[in-house]
Amino acid sequence: MTEIGIGICGGGYMGKAHAVAMASVGAVFNTALRPRLEMVCASSSESAQRYQKAYGFARSTGDWRALVADPKVEAVVIASPQETHREIAEAAFALGKPVLCEKPLGASMEDGAAMVSAAETAGAANMVGFNYVRTPATQFARDLIASGEIGDVTWFRGEHTEDFYADPEAPASWRTQGMANGTMGDLAPHMVNCALALLGPISQVQGEVETVHAERPGGRVTNDDHAQMMCRFENGAMGHMYFSRIATGRKMGYAYEITGTKGAIRFDQEDQNALWLYRMEGPEATRGFVKILTGPAHPDYEPFCQGPGHGTGYQDQIIIEARDFLRAIETGEAVFPTFRDGYEVNRVIAAALASHDAKTWTNINSF
Repeated sequence: MTEIGIGICGGGYMGKAHAVAMASVGAVFNTALRPRLEMVCASSSESAQRYQKAYGFARSTGDWRALVADPKVEAVVIASPQETHREIAEAAFALGKPVLCEKPLGASMEDGAAMVSAAETAGAANMVGFNYVRTPATQFARDLIASGEIGDVTWFRGEHTEDFYADPEAPASWRTQGMANGTMGDLAPHMVNCALALLGPISQVQGEVETVHAERPGGRVTNDDHAQMMCRFENGAMGHMYFSRIATGRKMGYAYEITGTKGAIRFDQEDQNALWLYRMEGPEATRGFVKILTGPAHPDYEPFCQGPGHGTGYQDQIIIEARDFLRAIETGEAVFPTFRDGYEVNRVIAAALASHDAKTWTNINSF
């Protein structure tokens, strides 16, 4: 086993999740590389010191440049706002350091392209934090599709729906300012990444974006509340995706339905330890969707628990993600989703926004 010093930029919600994951991953997966929480950075030295004490880092700083440049920081996790992603990543790659960056990749297409270029020039391990594709159930769904279990896929329906802004009296905040913080910038990338992981590249989209509550207490809203897109995959399948932060009653509606010529799959993150599978076989009278509870027979479940149906949770997805990042560093082999995979998500989102403006289908290759 070899220690590796981890530096995390950002100590808030996702910074904490990554700190916990890095502290736990060695014990869960018996990784060859064992993370050492070396340094945490926040917007002020005072905040960073609080995160250092709370999460168990050796040191802290209010300057991300000091974190990236420190020789004891051997890999960098970016869990800070989108507008900071590019500069931090470019500085880390210039030193040959691996980077795990929270989604989406940067605050613009230009940021994403520059980050991909920096990563590939450096040849350093790079990943984007699309953690939801790492649930045992969704990994199993990916295996079922790839093995042909449900035949040729003809249809995909996906959503990422939540209701944290369903109340029109909820006050304006940073989340209501700028497209990067709207539904297409915040929630849509997760489901687009899921669609790409399960079905492969998207060739065309037609998008529609809407702000439902244009005024909120404290200010005017400058980004989108919900959006939808029709899409066509390169494999010929049709699809539809819907994204919303005003979906009343939905808390973690990361859900999809996939129809194939021999069967179908359903999944909902609000019941993340179950996958519904339909096989078009046997007498019609006994056919139906079967609820499969995840257990040790499914990908990345057993290291957490030996009991089927006991379940994994959100933090476990981040631990699996940390394992994959360490594996990419150790082996030098890319692990999905890389920065280039993250940039493909950016392209789909950009095409959907352009389609909304043009009121027509848009080719992804235009971006």
